[in-house]
Amino acid sequence: MEPVAQLRHETDLSSLRKNRKPTESAEQPTEPVPHEHVHAADGSCCGHAHEPGAKHIYVYSPSGAVRDRKGFKRAIKRLEAMGHEVEVDADALSSHQRFAGDDAARLAAIHRAAASGADVVLATRGGYGLTRILPGIDYKALAKAAEKGMKFVGLSDLAALQSALLAKTGAVSWAGPLLIDDFGRASDEGGVDDIMLACFEDLLSGQGEGAGWRMPKIGQDAEGKPAVEDFYVEGGATLWGGNLCVLSSLLGTPYFPQIKGGILFLEDVGESPYRIERMLTQLLHAGVLGKQKAVVLGQFTASRLTEHDKGFKLQTVVDWLRSQLAIPVLQGLPYGHVPTKVLLPVGLPVSLSVEGRDALIYWGHTH
Repeated sequence: MEPVAQLRHETDLSSLRKNRKPTESAEQPTEPVPHEHVHAADGSCCGHAHEPGAKHIYVYSPSGAVRDRKGFKRAIKRLEAMGHEVEVDADALSSHQRFAGDDAARLAAIHRAAASGADVVLATRGGYGLTRILPGIDYKALAKAAEKGMKFVGLSDLAALQSALLAKTGAVSWAGPLLIDDFGRASDEGGVDDIMLACFEDLLSGQGEGAGWRMPKIGQDAEGKPAVEDFYVEGGATLWGGNLCVLSSLLGTPYFPQIKGGILFLEDVGESPYRIERMLTQLLHAGVLGKQKAVVLGQFTASRLTEHDKGFKLQTVVDWLRSQLAIPVLQGLPYGHVPTKVLLPVGLPVSLSVEGRDALIYWGHTH
């Protein structure tokens, strides 16, 4: 993976397409990429206020039970040290079987989060548990909170909540970090990733307007040309997606977004290449992939080969998928179960461009 430029305000998108270099620091992944224009906090640059100060962050556990108590405490302290007001849900550390409380308790936690008035609602962790409680969620309440500016943030199992919210109301949520995995990492594990943190702070201040990355060299054709030719998708393509396993489990339910002409991004963890292909095949045969303008593949970490694979690997899957689709299939998006990740608005219209190996998703102002 070669990260990553979190794009801030650009006054002219056409000049951005011609002159941008979103990954000049791709060889230095811990250094956030500087941008030519940074928002003024008073909004004098563009008419919008961008306050970098303390925010109200509500921490809840709608999915798996918290097992890493040290990481939980470390993450809370770090967010508080950044100056934020951190409110912890009453059941954030509850445990029932593998879940963070029984179904009723986790539903109540989701609704308390929506009613909290927080700037950001941040899940402690993913795991499993959201799909079984989707029918009980008050989506109108969550959509109303989102309309007022609340950002529901998370990944992995949170893709179920984000997808259902989009399918039911069209409201925007944010694919991004989890409390423990991203803010609770010990120093000897690398601590908090600089780029992820910069992206998160951009979300809080309203500065983030896009994300760029450099696609890997793998997948080039025999002449060394990129497998994806240069192209541009004008703003208006709905960005959606998340965890591949979670999304495929929602197919055929009322909680699967019916998106045409969108940009679908996907990631997963701990899945063998053949399992990844099987889930992609399900989306393919269901007609989901062919209706999009592009598929963007993030990180598929801890992908396990089996003794039967005999050279069948993740790139085999990607190459096969490209042979099945008439739309571009991009690789290398810095998003998934990795420390370095961008934040992506699920349900927001975006532009997408590719020039050589450089890719850029642009959404502009989100308020």
